[in-house]
Amino acid sequence: MANDAVASSPPRFVAPAQTGETDDPVRDVLAAFTNDLVTAVDETLAAFLATEVEALAEIDAAMGGFAETARDCALAPGKRVRPTFAYWGWRGVVGVDAPLPSVLPALAALELLHTFALVHDDVMDASDTRRGRPTAHRAAAARHRSAGHTGDPERYGEAVAVLIGDLCLVWADRLMAHAAVPPARLLDVRRCYDQMRVETVAGQFLDVLGEHDAANWSVDRALRVARYKTAGYTVQRPLLFGAALAGAEADTPLIAAYTRYGLAVGEAFQLRDDLLGVYGDPATTGKPAGDDLRTGKPTVLLMLARQLATPAQRRALERAGTVTGAGEVARLADLVRDTGAAARVERMIAERVTEAQVALDGAPIEGTARTALTGLATAATTRRA
Repeated sequence: MANDAVASSPPRFVAPAQTGETDDPVRDVLAAFTNDLVTAVDETLAAFLATEVEALAEIDAAMGGFAETARDCALAPGKRVRPTFAYWGWRGVVGVDAPLPSVLPALAALELLHTFALVHDDVMDASDTRRGRPTAHRAAAARHRSAGHTGDPERYGEAVAVLIGDLCLVWADRLMAHAAVPPARLLDVRRCYDQMRVETVAGQFLDVLGEHDAANWSVDRALRVARYKTAGYTVQRPLLFGAALAGAEADTPLIAAYTRYGLAVGEAFQLRDDLLGVYGDPATTGKPAGDDLRTGKPTVLLMLARQLATPAQRRALERAGTVTGAGEVARLADLVRDTGAAARVERMIAERVTEAQVALDGAPIEGTARTALTGLATAATTRRA
């Protein structure tokens, strides 16, 4: 198999003191605890996708270019958060000495699932950039224009991006099938994976609905979006996915700890995204600041701002979804902060990180995995991108 080239030894554990600090705390923790995991995931993806792109190129020259675009979306620089949580979910059961190659294809498949979600999400949000680059639909539209094709380039770009996302979802299934685990266990893994996908779609639908039904939205519904759109498929389900790869039985203290920890960290992860979407530095986040205010997306942050606002502030907040200029967006962002909503969200994040750490206390998790998950709970929720 293409993945045989990946080293058979597990990623090294490196003490945090041996790694230099960067501007990205998630990368610092990943470097501290899984120095080689991200590289192993990227190499697995690259080897698998090289074969897939070659096969599609044989259909038609244009298909080759399309497949290369999908490959580039999947291999774009990223934190590989989902494979990392799945990895530690697995390590927490099997320990640090179990060889990685047998499960590496399944871990890497989560990154293809993530690419599917990102590409479709960018279409639904009409986003211009992702990770500092043009989104898939914008890039496809630009190629349409430069090639002199007929028809609407924006419509073409959206159609191509939908297909790119679909292809990545199929690729995820195909790559997962390369995992060298017993068939019965792989079936349990697939059940967890399928539940993750269903919940992701549910959360995404609620996210879309919220933008068109803001009058009937609330903090509770915004948290529900965070729970299903982000918490489930970013932290909670990947952890359980990793435990399933290890053959962990359901309804055990370890599964209960992973479930509780994953929900808390996953919600905090989305709450940090809410703040970054308004106050983040575009040079770091790779996306323009204030997009959520421009669209009026009913995030927890915006819902809290409306709840805490004075009558005058609430009237001003009604401009969310209609502002366009950078100055207007900045003033609205200041208004949201003045209501106390941003500070409240920061407290909510801190409360969830504490909840996650409590969930790990006393749980039957291998020691290194416990240390890594403790660090990731903080790093994933204090990031700047």
